[in-house]
Amino acid sequence: MISHVTGTVAGLAPDGAVIEVSGVGLLVQCTPATLAQLRLGERARVATSLVVREDSLTLYGFASDDERNTFELLQTASGVGPRLALAMLGVLTPDALRRAVAAEDLAALTSVPGIGRKGAQRIVLELAGRLGAPVDVHVTVGAGGAQTGAPALWRDQVRAGLVSLGWQAREAEQAISAVEPELGGADTGEQPDVAVALRAALRVLGGQ
Repeated sequence: MISHVTGTVAGLAPDGAVIEVSGVGLLVQCTPATLAQLRLGERARVATSLVVREDSLTLYGFASDDERNTFELLQTASGVGPRLALAMLGVLTPDALRRAVAAEDLAALTSVPGIGRKGAQRIVLELAGRLGAPVDVHVTVGAGGAQTGAPALWRDQVRAGLVSLGWQAREAEQAISAVEPELGGADTGEQPDVAVALRAALRVLGGQ
């Protein structure tokens, strides 16, 4: 089990990052929210989970130990593999998943691509009481690892994520402005989900 990696961010892509550790570049599959907090050329600590298959070794990376632990717990539900678990965390935060399972909120779970109503019902049945209570802790990734504290402005996080993926700051800002009206919470003072905002902005930029 590789519980975390600490090194220099040597590469970024829409679905993962390369972190160089002692001269070795490790490819780590990440959620958009995690990628948004990584900076090319800077050191970072990423919580990880190694998935071993007969024909592959895949390392998944997360912004916090809580997110990593949730990823592993999700896979104990029938029909949930690592890719679907990662997709779930790409749409919903660990706390949002806890609330959805506790409240039997099937609409929230089926908002994840690949999860239908029956799958959502199965997840609720099998994970009820196992994900724990919401903790509502915001984290950032940096050289010192996951840190708790006040959440960064969502626009800054999304803009930084887009710039780290190669877009110009002006293009990133235009895409953020284009998707802002569709993001829940943007006009109420609440923090929109960074992962959702980043994915929406990438769709806008990809269509240009």
